[in-house]
Amino acid sequence: MKQLSLLLIISLIASVGMAQESQTGTTDVEMQVKLLPYSNPLIDLNEEPEVAIENVASTELDIEVLRRISNVYKRHVLAIDAQVQGDLVQAESYINESFAAIQSLLDDYPEIQNNRRFTELYRSVITEHSEFYGITETRSETEGDVFEIRAELFSEEDDWIAEGYALPENLTINQTQVPLIQNQHVNRHLMYYTVRRPDVMERWLERSEYYFPMMREIFNEEGVPVELIHLSMVESGLVPTARSWASAVGLWQFIRATGAFYGLEVNWWVDERRDPLKSTRAAAQHLRDLHEIWGDWHLSLANYNLSPRGLRRAINAAGGVNDYWVAYPYLPRETRGYVPGYIAATMISMNPEEFGFERNYGVEAYSFDTAEVDGLMPLEALAEAAGITLDELKALNPELLRWATPPGDGYSLKVPKGTINKFLAAYQEIPKESRAQSIAMHTVTRGESLGFIANRYGTTVRALYESNEGLSNMIHPGQTIVVPVAAGSTGTVAADRPSNQSTTASSSQQRTQPQAPANTRSVTYIVKSGDTMGHIAEWYDVRSWQVRQWNGASNTIRVGQRLTIHIPQERQEYFNQVDGLTFAQKQEIERRQRSGESIYGLRFDGSSPSSGDLITYTVRRNDTLGGIANRHGVSVADIQNENNLNGTRIYAGQSLKIRRR
Repeated sequence: MKQLSLLLIISLIASVGMAQESQTGTTDVEMQVKLLPYSNPLIDLNEEPEVAIENVASTELDIEVLRRISNVYKRHVLAIDAQVQGDLVQAESYINESFAAIQSLLDDYPEIQNNRRFTELYRSVITEHSEFYGITETRSETEGDVFEIRAELFSEEDDWIAEGYALPENLTINQTQVPLIQNQHVNRHLMYYTVRRPDVMERWLERSEYYFPMMREIFNEEGVPVELIHLSMVESGLVPTARSWASAVGLWQFIRATGAFYGLEVNWWVDERRDPLKSTRAAAQHLRDLHEIWGDWHLSLANYNLSPRGLRRAINAAGGVNDYWVAYPYLPRETRGYVPGYIAATMISMNPEEFGFERNYGVEAYSFDTAEVDGLMPLEALAEAAGITLDELKALNPELLRWATPPGDGYSLKVPKGTINKFLAAYQEIPKESRAQSIAMHTVTRGESLGFIANRYGTTVRALYESNEGLSNMIHPGQTIVVPVAAGSTGTVAADRPSNQSTTASSSQQRTQPQAPANTRSVTYIVKSGDTMGHIAEWYDVRSWQVRQWNGASNTIRVGQRLTIHIPQERQEYFNQVDGLTFAQKQEIERRQRSGESIYGLRFDGSSPSSGDLITYTVRRNDTLGGIANRHGVSVADIQNENNLNGTRIYAGQSLKIRRR
């Protein structure tokens, strides 16, 4: 399979090369390799698959998946070709596109991770990403002991199972909203946790004393069955830094796309999927949303593990009955073990002594104080001020990924409970020279590349070109390069508080309500039939989590509900028209957003966009379209529209018209 992948890449490169030779002087590779269109990743649960597949675990991929694999291969080849041409900015764009596309494919089809064609492509894309950015350390496919446990538990090898397993005598099954049924599949998991690997369950029970009090509080606030907190045992083994092969992360194993939908930010500096508090609230909201779709908790749990399309296929193969246990034979192996695993873990956790475990392990519950600190504060200095080790500070703040807090106005840092006054006094004494700056001056050493430097500081090769006039793709030891430090989190998100309350109930976890962003004005949008939180956010060019945060709302909205949206002052005239548009007109906004066009000149009353001063700019060496747009206060799309440009490729000496607004 590896040879097949290499042959495919070589053939694609050859086809690109022949196309270039046939068009003398043409260097725009993208014009010669047409990318196939992506389908909408929001899958209709009732949609029939294009190719009938009776078992979603089948190694045969349907046309849509093959099309997307083809697109990733093409971007991968274009990235290599751009490096051959010395265009590192374009190469970086293609590398990141292929990296994001293959992750999106894994997000939409989790069952694909066992397909050989996909795994070979995945390794190729990861390798190219590592080579470009100079990442030398081995990328671990998983992090956390739960995945080795699940591999054994979900393997369905039964040589260790004893016949005639029965529940403990005098066991009282608790009354729960999520049915805790007993059958042969659940018994298998009960036997694993109590007979084969009781050490696993003992670790989970001990960790549960730390996290479950916080989880119970949040699930109660969100109106979700409290027993569902036990799902975190099966998902991550209650390890907040756990990461799966499919890059799902945290206590609740969110993939990036789903986490973002529920307000969990992921960037170079932070991964809020690892934040116990925020991820737990997001999980409660997600589980509630899944139950609104399926109306059945066992199917909702299956959908938490499997894509909606995969679950719908299994249901259709089983005759169309919305019943997890009827669809069970047609589900992927892991999903077949997932719900029984949850039921078994819940039964044991609710009745530990009956199953031979301790009732209390003496672990103190998860708690902390919160202190506002500056952005780019080194974690070592903060740990010293808190009187704890660096590892202890990271354990309290597992969402922090780097050596410092994220850049921005400030960061809410968790410190040990009861130490806030002592910490703040010590924090004020941290010398100025120990505080980081937003601009770094990097001296090149032997073997370094622009990709390596960009990765080290969490920025991009494009940003390096934009910050260093005349920078060449060939750098040398001793050369000094200005490095803009990448931006990170700038505020709190909706996951900080209940979706149906203004603040959390716990005083140790309360945050002040965020103020309206600077230089903005508020507009009101009245929810209409067919609207979703995602649509509304797109129409106003903001994020879904921001709309939820500004309104103390969840993703569930009702017709007639009034939502406050904060928009830039200079765009108020444009955004004032959105509330009165038809749905078709608002779809035009979405179309422009997806195609990268500017939406701000769009008018629905027949008037023309306002015009500003028109200047002519001559492109200099190593200029990028993004850098030019930033310097003149316009968008890339504005320049493209003014000059009839289809892409972002420009050349030295080219004249561009720029209309300042």
